[in-house]
Amino acid sequence: MKEVVTLNRKEQGRLEVLNKVERGELTAREAAAVLEVSLRHVRRMVAEYRRTGAEALAHGNRGRVPWNARSPAERERVVVLARSKYAGCNQQHMSELLAQREELEISRSALRRILLEAGIPTPRRRRPPKHRTRRERYPQEGMLLQIDGSLHRWLEERGPSLTLIGAIDDATGTVPYALFREHEDAQGYFLLLEHITRVEGRPLALYRDRHSIFEHSANGRMTIAERVNGKRDPTQFGRLLEELDIGSIAARSPQAKGRVERLWGTFQDRLVSELRLAGASTLQEANQALWDFLPRYSKRFAVPPAVSGSAYRPLDFTRLPEEVFCFKYERTVAADNTVQLGEHRLQLLPGKDRISYAKARVEIQERMDGSLAVYYRGEKIVSQVAPPEAPVLRARSGRLGITKLPPREQVEGPLSWDEVGKRSRAATTPTGQTHPWRRFAQQQNGQTPREERLPALPSQPILSGAPEA
Repeated sequence: MKEVVTLNRKEQGRLEVLNKVERGELTAREAAAVLEVSLRHVRRMVAEYRRTGAEALAHGNRGRVPWNARSPAERERVVVLARSKYAGCNQQHMSELLAQREELEISRSALRRILLEAGIPTPRRRRPPKHRTRRERYPQEGMLLQIDGSLHRWLEERGPSLTLIGAIDDATGTVPYALFREHEDAQGYFLLLEHITRVEGRPLALYRDRHSIFEHSANGRMTIAERVNGKRDPTQFGRLLEELDIGSIAARSPQAKGRVERLWGTFQDRLVSELRLAGASTLQEANQALWDFLPRYSKRFAVPPAVSGSAYRPLDFTRLPEEVFCFKYERTVAADNTVQLGEHRLQLLPGKDRISYAKARVEIQERMDGSLAVYYRGEKIVSQVAPPEAPVLRARSGRLGITKLPPREQVEGPLSWDEVGKRSRAATTPTGQTHPWRRFAQQQNGQTPREERLPALPSQPILSGAPEA
């Protein structure tokens, strides 16, 4: 008995088109356009349809068991293990456990399909989607400042790309200060906070992103001291906030600090035009135009706070501002009473209460103007630039090959030992033109070797200050 073939809707449509082709109502090319297949494929279907009938339109794998299908016994075994031994395991973990312990290789998607058909849902509960609402502003000015940096073509084609570093008050929407920098750096945020604290006062908290200027990476390697203390040391800006008693709040997404993000959108529209009208093309000109623009912006877009007054706190004047707004590093004094910070080396001079600071831990302050100061237990130590060491002197004099010597014909007076050695090495070292293989080829061609054409060096040069043999 011939098997009955059931065609789906798509196959029934193809059958109708093929019947029209058979009756001559459509050509094969027109049928190919209707079915959206090639002409060759239409001819292939017509030939198979004439040979076997409508079953030629059914897929050949219909009714066959897939080669990778799990047997009913294997599926039952998986269901029993999921309800007993591996109850409570999530589907990915259970897939790994079946491969490790039961020698049963099954993918997570196949396992999920088997368990869902058996009515076993995943034990992991995902958090339902949260309804987001607009956050209420802080009620009083100075309670929270949002800070950020924006890299943009602020000067368009007139100048370089700059980064605008600024702060916006969460309660009023005013911009207490902002400045342009070549890059988003810690010094820019130091200058930003210094100006705000001097003019307005210390805010209660700052809302910022997770840039490495504000906090160290959680995946970074901890030092021995950090592992002993059980926490990471703050960054330079984080240390400044601790000294000023200003809270630091990290945003978990750009949307969380949307007020400052929208500020950049407004500035990239209005401030770019203001800079173009001012003719600014340098960093200094851009800052001057920016500071002229900020009062007009705050007057236009400021909103009244819910609570009148200001939450800014006055700056502590027991210390000089340059001692607060600076980078601070701890160093150990060497035996010769010198300390080093990068390329700079300072010589510590004896004080009234202490003659030597060797092996002592001191604090080096790098001020905003680039000057350095050394402090020991809160007291400033008199210091001066230490004499350069021998490697520095050699590098400066050009003995390390940094400075090229002039040709011999441009040298006035007798040759030096360095020049004699240099010329001797040049005469004895085979180069591309004086290599033995090239010399052999020149002799074979009847040419004079290059070294014989060169002028010979003096056998006994007259040296200035030459040591005796």
